[in-house]
Amino acid sequence: MGTMPDGTPKNVLVDDGITPDPLLPPTAVDAGVTEAEERNWTPAKIALWAAISLLGAVAWFMLAIVRGETVNAIWFVFAAVCTYLIGYRFYSKVIERYLTKPNDRRATPAEYKADGKDYVRTDRNVLFGHHFAAIAGAGPLVGPIIAAQMGYLPGTIWIILGVVLAGAVQDYLVLFFSMRRGGRSLGQMAREELGVIGGTAALIATLLIMVIIVAILALVVVNALGESPWGVFSVGMTIPIALFMGVYLRYLRPGKVMEVSLIGFVLLMAAIIGGGAVAGTEWGAAFFHLDKVTIAWGLIIYGFIAAILPVWLLLAPRDYLSTFMKIGVIAMLAVAVIVVRPEVNVPAFSEFASRDNGPVLSGSLFPFLFVTIACGALSGFHALIASGTTPKLIEKERQTRFIGYGGMLMESFVAIMALVAAISIDRGLYFAMNAPAALTGGTVETAAQWVNSLGLAGVNISPDFLAQTAKDVGEESIISRTGGAPTLAVGLAHIMQQFIGGTAMMAFWYHFAIMFEALFILTAVDAGTRVARFMLQDSIGNFVPKFKEHSWRPGAWLCTAIMVAAWGAVLLMGVTDPLGGINTLFPLFGIANQLLAAIALSVCMAIAAKRGSFKYLWIVALPLAFAAVVTITASFYKIFSPVPAVGYFANNAAFTKALADGKTSFGTAKTQLAMEAVVRNTMIQGWLSVIFVVLSIIVIITAILASVKAFRNATRGLPNPNHEDPAVASRVFAPAGVIPTPSERELMAEWNKLPADQRFEKAGQH
Repeated sequence: MGTMPDGTPKNVLVDDGITPDPLLPPTAVDAGVTEAEERNWTPAKIALWAAISLLGAVAWFMLAIVRGETVNAIWFVFAAVCTYLIGYRFYSKVIERYLTKPNDRRATPAEYKADGKDYVRTDRNVLFGHHFAAIAGAGPLVGPIIAAQMGYLPGTIWIILGVVLAGAVQDYLVLFFSMRRGGRSLGQMAREELGVIGGTAALIATLLIMVIIVAILALVVVNALGESPWGVFSVGMTIPIALFMGVYLRYLRPGKVMEVSLIGFVLLMAAIIGGGAVAGTEWGAAFFHLDKVTIAWGLIIYGFIAAILPVWLLLAPRDYLSTFMKIGVIAMLAVAVIVVRPEVNVPAFSEFASRDNGPVLSGSLFPFLFVTIACGALSGFHALIASGTTPKLIEKERQTRFIGYGGMLMESFVAIMALVAAISIDRGLYFAMNAPAALTGGTVETAAQWVNSLGLAGVNISPDFLAQTAKDVGEESIISRTGGAPTLAVGLAHIMQQFIGGTAMMAFWYHFAIMFEALFILTAVDAGTRVARFMLQDSIGNFVPKFKEHSWRPGAWLCTAIMVAAWGAVLLMGVTDPLGGINTLFPLFGIANQLLAAIALSVCMAIAAKRGSFKYLWIVALPLAFAAVVTITASFYKIFSPVPAVGYFANNAAFTKALADGKTSFGTAKTQLAMEAVVRNTMIQGWLSVIFVVLSIIVIITAILASVKAFRNATRGLPNPNHEDPAVASRVFAPAGVIPTPSERELMAEWNKLPADQRFEKAGQH
């Protein structure tokens, strides 16, 4: 059998009811061996973690305590990375030991349900990229930029600490519990764990929330590309590039993922450079200069087609492209920040942190910061991915920590880098770009005058500066380019031109960033539409069983059309909103997203309680309680606040009264038609808020009741229901993390000695 260097025996038999194949090597490193390796604290390891802790402490001290006129952007990078490393190494291990308790001797659904289509064992590093590409949408890019209005510190704390204690916890637990249940969806798990009432509430909420989420993702793209010929051409070219990559990978060079990704990257660069040339021509400027409504209709048509095309033709190749681009660009930006060391002159807490009438975001710091910065810290949307495709592809149970917890940490880093980019540009420029045209006036002269009238400390902006900035980035105007994406692009260009190329490269870096963001967001738009279609098919399938057959084309087309029509209507409402669509809709998006997180955490708490993990239930209950308080409080503000800038119904009443008084313009609405649009939009948004908060309360209450019942059963010695799939002995082995441990390498060597016909290969067959 052999022993470890400290005398610990290797591969001790575990009494878990699983009988392994005696002809195969062990399918898991013994738990005692793994624990001994983790507790083997050498002087070098102690010194490394001491250095990480010290650097992180210094970075947090510089951000939170030191109050100079400026703060260096490198401290954001160091605070984030050091905290992520500590959270992953220590806190996620606590969750693994006391809540999930993975067992690599058990087969995952990708092994015991292998079909070569939906259930396929996938290399952990490839799956990490796929999962990250699926969860990383517009949220980590947009939310931090909008919330930067309140200063840099509140957002930084929530993004970094929130992900360690809440967001990554949710993603990890949902992924693990779904995997143990054969890859069942969040809605299916809710019905099993919370009963008919809680499960039905969760199902309705999930469908409605998906509509809001996809609509806001699409709205960000529209705001980034509106009246930008260069951006429209470059982003438009990503569609034929992705289609070419899909055909290349399926028919021309099957399996050559790295090869096709490099080809795609070269074509993307050509599209960006070519976009500048095309936009510079008279015909190009005319043909690709589209208004926002036209782009919105184009996205609606794209969303329908993308959701019904085979996944290999468009969705999968876009994942390949976006994974390389997303992680590569964020890493490049982090290196540039460390080298350039830009100074941030935004205060830790701005003048708008305690006010509810900010020009970019209406509402005070609590609770609106926590629903505005959603995806970078805690995101319910991730629960749909973590209970969707990913649990059907995992090789081994212990890999869920790396993919679920680690993938969310990566997204949080995206959010921090977006925040750094937004706060590194001039504060006056930030407000000129992110306030709606009704406030800025839409011209450089009126925008400069308005920004200077805000009375911000150290801010005095000129029309020439705004005009020159637009010229530098190759755009006609950067005034009121709301939605966060253009601000991130200007911030990235501002930092990168100091790193590579100088001012002459700013236009390239700006449109490179727009392309980068579009890849982020379009992936989520078409993937979100596809997931929403599956959810609607399953729901209708409860009454008409034929709809549950996802391959049935009439059902797929009908459900896709319904979901696209729903989010398309919300998108058009946002595009034509006189109040500035993103400014009024993003709080609703944040509330809906955090509601979904509360639903996911409620399901996880009920499952953990039924597994008997009462002593460590606080790991789930803590983020659930915070998400519940934030979501319900924010909803109540949006429903009951008498301040028109905050409350939907208060705004509705103000505009209704103005119309009744015969006014033809009111506030930011300059025409009677615009006033009527505000009345209609605020009524819809208000009632959606009511529905969301009622559903969230129902789900949370049923989860608490289920957990209490589980505790009572445990104290009385009664069994709790277990909805996990029966355990099946695994016949494969794979390491748990990026780098195999010494014992994992030793076991891999044993498996590699087997004849090829005895290995259970990834094709899903013996």
